Amino acid sequence: MTTRKLARLAALALSTLALAAAAQHKEGASAPEVNYQAGTSPLADVAMYQSSNPKAPKMTQAEFDRARQIYFERCAGCHGVLRKGATGKPLTPDITLAKGTDYLKVFIAYGSPAGMPNWQTSGEMTEADVDLMARYVQQDPPVPPEFGLADMKKTWKVVIPADKRPKKKMNNYNITNIFSTTLRDAGEIALIDGDTKEIISIIKTGYAVHISRMSASGRYLFVIGRDAKVNMIDLWMEKPDTVAEIRTGLEARSVESSKFKGFEDKYAIAGTYWPPQFVIMDGDTLEPLKIVSTRGNVVGTQEYHPEPRVASIVGSHFKPEFVVNVKETGKTLMVDYSDLNALKLTEIGSAPFLHDGGLDATKRYFMVAANNSNKISVFDLKDSKLAAVVDVGKIPHPGRGANFNHPKYGPVWATGHLGDETISLIGTDPKKYKQYAFKEVAKLKGPGGGALFIKSHPKSNHLYSDAPLNPDPKVSQSVVVYDIKNLDKGYVTLPIAEWADIKDDGAKRVVQPEFNKAGDEVWFSVWSAKDKISAMVVVDDKTLKLKKVIKDPRLITPTGHFNVNNTQHDVY
Repeated sequence: MTTRKLARLAALALSTLALAAAAQHKEGASAPEVNYQAGTSPLADVAMYQSSNPKAPKMTQAEFDRARQIYFERCAGCHGVLRKGATGKPLTPDITLAKGTDYLKVFIAYGSPAGMPNWQTSGEMTEADVDLMARYVQQDPPVPPEFGLADMKKTWKVVIPADKRPKKKMNNYNITNIFSTTLRDAGEIALIDGDTKEIISIIKTGYAVHISRMSASGRYLFVIGRDAKVNMIDLWMEKPDTVAEIRTGLEARSVESSKFKGFEDKYAIAGTYWPPQFVIMDGDTLEPLKIVSTRGNVVGTQEYHPEPRVASIVGSHFKPEFVVNVKETGKTLMVDYSDLNALKLTEIGSAPFLHDGGLDATKRYFMVAANNSNKISVFDLKDSKLAAVVDVGKIPHPGRGANFNHPKYGPVWATGHLGDETISLIGTDPKKYKQYAFKEVAKLKGPGGGALFIKSHPKSNHLYSDAPLNPDPKVSQSVVVYDIKNLDKGYVTLPIAEWADIKDDGAKRVVQPEFNKAGDEVWFSVWSAKDKISAMVVVDDKTLKLKKVIKDPRLITPTGHFNVNNTQHDVY
């Protein structure tokens, strides 16, 4: 066969693949979890060493730097900092060099049915950008710098020493009903009074705060940005504000405080994506005390992984332990903090990639999504062991999940899914309902994939689920509600974005149902771009009617929001 004929056949194959991938995306079938995981990484602007690979296509330093920035803005969330793969496939030179530049350009431009976004045909990248990225992923991955104790201490700041802080609450706020709302792209949080629905204050934080967690006492609010900046906010102050802060790495997602009796608020902990590690800090000042790397071997294959990121962390109520979930290796670490000089770690393997999760109603069992394994891992925090691994739907994403009593199966915990339309219910009572314990006992049908958060409350008869990453605006701009006492009748749809009455053309994605302390209101973020109008919508849980719309120009890209009482006591 001639070289010309081979070239024509190769071009035809690439064209066919491109058309198939483009058609797949035209149908809106690209996996929504990709959009969620591929958010901007704070590592985009971090200086890194350029490693020269003689087999890789040529790149100038300027091209390499531009491609590195694009990679960390668009790709690192799925493919990993070191390109070892997570939600996305590995993109290391041993794989990419064999594919070649032309082959890679097709996949980057048109995407694939497996979930790779169609970066060029969607308009997110130019043809030149695609060519740049095809050459970049054939280079050796640049490695970000480490971030150790000395680096942390340079960023550590005690704004108000512990002995100078108020000895009693200095304001008239009902702090147990305050909401901490992430203003994602502004690098801020809004503290909103749950009683009056008024903004108390806007506090500067790290970029895109991922989670808000409460101290055991309910006085201190801890937030962590994706840039690994931790703020410790004192809610007793006349105007609540930051009293201590620190950066624990270069990219992060999780923070928590100690909850076990006798150790309440003695320590705080933060887990990072880069470097892959966690740090235990003083609970009053955030002084870094102990750093532990999470690099290690993957469950099952035992392959070494250089980048196992720390995902969710919870404080155990049964032992002086932090429960640290390590994403890529599929391991959960029970970290005994009773003696930091002789730190004890109990390592329990389940399945990759561990992500978000929450406690059951008794707080004994921790339920965490192994999202790319389509499983929920269940850990017994009293006996420090794996209780079960439960098969569920595609790409579970529970947030903290939702606890309620099912008419037939007793206490259950629920998760929604990014990758399909189902909601899985898992039994959680091994005493009275042993036959249903830690099994998927039922599936509810939702409006479609793209769900991020599900929520209920002990005083509510309703179960709420969002779907902000669903490609259909009618789905992403609304929520569904189930009657817990009559789940078979299906869901009711609430048009939250429509109720917000926002006139511009923003995305208006509705995200994260969150109850107030009393359990009679549910709050939602209506999330649009930073140059568009966003809002908060409050719904009456009893009537499912609109109660209040909170609009303020300071509410820039509101996403996650956390009620102080429910966060403090793990009510969800």
